[in-house]
Amino acid sequence: MDNKAYLVQMKSSGVQGPARSVSAKALLGNGVHGSRGPTKTKSRRQRWEVKASAMAENTLNPIRAIVDGMKLTPNPEKPMISLSIGDPTVFGNLPTDGSVLQAMKDAIDCQQYNGYAPSVGYLKSRQAVANFYSRPEAPLQAEDVILTSGCSQAIELAISVLCNPGDNILVPRPGFSLYKTLAVSMGIEVKLYNLLPEKSWEMDLQHMESLIDERTSCLIVTNPSNPCGSVFSKDHLQKVLRVASKHCVPILADEIYSDMVSGSHCPSLASLSSDVPVLSCGGLAKRWLVPGWRMGWILIHDRNDIFGPEIRQGLVKLSQRILGACTIVQGALESILNDTPQSFYSNTISFLKVKHRQRTHLCFPACLCAVLQVGIEMDHFPGFKNDVDFTERLVTEQSVFCLPASAFEYPNFFRIVVTVPEELMVEACSRIRGFCQRYYRPPSCDGNDLDQ
Repeated sequence: MDNKAYLVQMKSSGVQGPARSVSAKALLGNGVHGSRGPTKTKSRRQRWEVKASAMAENTLNPIRAIVDGMKLTPNPEKPMISLSIGDPTVFGNLPTDGSVLQAMKDAIDCQQYNGYAPSVGYLKSRQAVANFYSRPEAPLQAEDVILTSGCSQAIELAISVLCNPGDNILVPRPGFSLYKTLAVSMGIEVKLYNLLPEKSWEMDLQHMESLIDERTSCLIVTNPSNPCGSVFSKDHLQKVLRVASKHCVPILADEIYSDMVSGSHCPSLASLSSDVPVLSCGGLAKRWLVPGWRMGWILIHDRNDIFGPEIRQGLVKLSQRILGACTIVQGALESILNDTPQSFYSNTISFLKVKHRQRTHLCFPACLCAVLQVGIEMDHFPGFKNDVDFTERLVTEQSVFCLPASAFEYPNFFRIVVTVPEELMVEACSRIRGFCQRYYRPPSCDGNDLDQ
């Protein structure tokens, strides 16, 4: 094409401006060429055929899949009590501290956090997290912190940076369903290692080790356990680290509940590790009682430089896909971490301790965390098929909703949260006890006349 000028009429808002000359070269742009010959028609689809991606098809949230399929029709004569949702704010009895709210107000009023932040988070916010969690045995700097949209995104980034399609990860059973949801959608195999109920839900180390092969790219450890509520001892965690060290498998430590523990200390895995690299995932949700603010983080513990630059750079690149962590919360983060009074943390733990004593007194075994797993001896309840049927009927008859543990790959248990107001918890426990007494049968009974 020659370089003659062509007239292009520019219009805007109905007002016609003067014609101006634009060269053909400018019209076509760099690297775009015209042709005098006939253009070749591109092939096109002959009919609409829009399909969901393989990732979408492979994405399944077990909790939603099970709960959405349940027939949840509460007893109209009894108000509904939900013990299923791991959200400490639902009932309004666990508000966050006034200093946390003030930090957010200040971050908004200063108008310095309305724009885009670096994909990994503001430097001063990352440094604040590093300072808060740094220990002599597990030091942290700002470059060791990636801020994320909640702990869930932290887990997603950690799995994504460590694993390729065809790899496998080791996940606790029972365990948080998000691990499997994310991994399977990415073409990563999930191998479930057992937790042992008879040993306060300790990890079955022999079973765990038997699952490791050359494609195992990550071991997930949840401490405190969700959904079991157990807190692993220092000795037990050191044994886990020895397994990981022996087979050179890095650890993803989900420690979001680590500061919501009553009656015992919850050591971080990284503080006990001498060589195993750890990606620790946490956030504001539980300790500061603000899960909806969606502020999480990954703490990179790699004192022996086993990850090298690749994992750090990989996390940065993955964080650039979506600028995740809310800038307003980032702006408030330094004040939240530094100015929240110790009395707020102490009061929250005291609340959990009271709930611990109440549960033990009412009908449940001791719990150390904000969640608790309860077993159903199905042989004694012949009128029910499984935990889903049991919890479904509990809603229908007693208007108490507990989450069936099939959602956590562990049938014939159910999970409850213990952050419910006292009067509701007492009522819920009374209803559960009455429900069990109605349907409980010794093994020798044939299951007839269940309503007598």
